[in-house]
Amino acid sequence: MPDMTTPESATGAGARQKTEAVSAGGSETALPNDYWKPLTAGLIGSLLMMFGSVGIGWLAQSSALVRNPFFIWMRAEPVGIAISVACIAVGGMVLVRAWLRLGQRFKSWPPESGPVVKKAIIFWSLPLMLTIPLFSRDVYAYIGQGRLMQANLDPYVNGISAISNWYQLGADKLWAEAPTPYGPVFLWIEQFVVSISGGIPEVSVFLFRLCSAVGVVLCMIYVPRLAVLHGVNPHRALWLSVANPLLLVNFLAAVHNDALMIGLAIAGLYYSATKRNVLGIVLITVSIAIKPITIILLPFVGLLWAGKKANWPRKFIYWGLTAALSLGILAVLGWINGFWFGWINGLSAPGSVWIWYAPVGAIGWVIASLTNTFGWDGWALARQFWLAAKVVAVGIVVWLMFRGSYERIMRRAALALGAVVLLSSMIQSWYVVWLIPLFAITGIRNDWQVKTLYFVLSFFMIYAISDQLNVYPYLQQGESWINLDSARFAAALIALGFAIYVVFIDRKTRELFLSSSRSGREII
Repeated sequence: MPDMTTPESATGAGARQKTEAVSAGGSETALPNDYWKPLTAGLIGSLLMMFGSVGIGWLAQSSALVRNPFFIWMRAEPVGIAISVACIAVGGMVLVRAWLRLGQRFKSWPPESGPVVKKAIIFWSLPLMLTIPLFSRDVYAYIGQGRLMQANLDPYVNGISAISNWYQLGADKLWAEAPTPYGPVFLWIEQFVVSISGGIPEVSVFLFRLCSAVGVVLCMIYVPRLAVLHGVNPHRALWLSVANPLLLVNFLAAVHNDALMIGLAIAGLYYSATKRNVLGIVLITVSIAIKPITIILLPFVGLLWAGKKANWPRKFIYWGLTAALSLGILAVLGWINGFWFGWINGLSAPGSVWIWYAPVGAIGWVIASLTNTFGWDGWALARQFWLAAKVVAVGIVVWLMFRGSYERIMRRAALALGAVVLLSSMIQSWYVVWLIPLFAITGIRNDWQVKTLYFVLSFFMIYAISDQLNVYPYLQQGESWINLDSARFAAALIALGFAIYVVFIDRKTRELFLSSSRSGREII
């Protein structure tokens, strides 16, 4: 991996020269004649997902679409559900393959590759903007929380069951009594969306998607700029992160507010890296006021503010200034909405305590299973293990605050956030998406590192495709040949079969996974 420039040396004329040098990337200047093929394939994949969402996407019971004859057939008839499952599974994996094939079109990622990647992001995103929510129904909880705000109820105390007809909104019942885990800025966004949409599900979902799209656009703008500051090819970084199907599906199809959170955080990191520190801290604080997890970035922003040659007293001073500025902004926001720091209470968000593919979660399950056989309270012991893992994660964050070079501050921030995710007993696919832009801008080598990304993307896409499908309960109780379990099994089988084809059989893509190249050189 090339040496990273310091943020100080990448400003002004130096930044322009660095941009030109990194963007040039090599002798390859002409676009390949068939660059449009993966763009078209990805568009077809997104369109298939959009069509399939009609049958198994998450719809609120109060939605007018549930009374549409076509929607009724797609959602209530076994054949319609089967078609939808096939479209979602095939479409999602076609999108993955298209992304891989797009990356193969460019060897040195010349300047001409940048517009192609941006076109891919736009083409692949447009159908996802129109899908029925896939793989998550949190967006319907956003509507419920917006209604709580309209009713002047404290979302940090009340679950959405405090409002009438809450179940008709389509939110998971886990949100019924759960406090809101989001910050004050997102509460206002929720209230604003519900106010102008009148709570109509379809309009509300689209408006929340527009908010997510803003986050994606922010990533499109600032990921390449941050990559240049670190001597990393901006076009490859954009392809690795923002064009990544895992990001597009989680941020747009699933309508997660993490999109806006990460977009603001990336923008804030850029301005902090280019010595516009106050603006950077403000943007990251707004990101925290969406979801608090990006608070992990603040210590590293403080180091950027302190400067390359800062001694320890100066570092502590700027850590204090960073914390004071961010805390002050959050306090003002809390004072305005009257809820102060109630979002701390909301951090006990709904959801599973652990999941089988999270290493820490799996080890906790093994501990619980073994100790239960001896008649002990195994799950209490597992919870202690999970708590210990969180303490270790905090220790790693602190270690990275104090150890490492100035030039690697962004990488240290990425590793800190990665430690928090990896040492959690619950890892969702959108948690992984938090990390991809940070690692892309600081360099993902063209060896085991990028292969790891390929496998992680494939795994989480297969899991998402088969995890949350909205199949009507009555089909599970009758003699129908398709129900929720069989639909999930079919989706997993199709997606896994496609993945096996891409990894082991497809002559054009299997080299990405199975090549024994050890060059380790990052493509710049």
